[in-house]
Amino acid sequence: MDAVNERDLERISEVAGGRIAAEAERWIGPFPESFPDFRMEVVDVIAEGDRVVGHFRCSGTHRGEWRGRPPSGRRFEGVDEIYVFTVRDGKLAEATAVVEDNLTRLQQLGLAE
Repeated sequence: MDAVNERDLERISEVAGGRIAAEAERWIGPFPESFPDFRMEVVDVIAEGDRVVGHFRCSGTHRGEWRGRPPSGRRFEGVDEIYVFTVRDGKLAEATAVVEDNLTRLQQLGLAE
């Protein structure tokens, strides 16, 4: 999570490979402008074999355009995300979002009812 919280795109390639590294960079890249204080907290991590399940909790303040929406100045907090990762050759190779509570995020930002 340090790489995400510090917006360190180079470190992402140290822990993720191939397509997932490119997707992570594309996802994380715009966040510093939209949510300069964005943070992901690790709630739980479970690993077995080549699978890792991560439960994360996110927060951030909408200070820049995001998904075509002007900044609201509002904050989202406690938004849960759960991913299942596949590890190959010591790096994250695949990720599936099991829970990504975008509705709560949008509601807290005042962008959805």
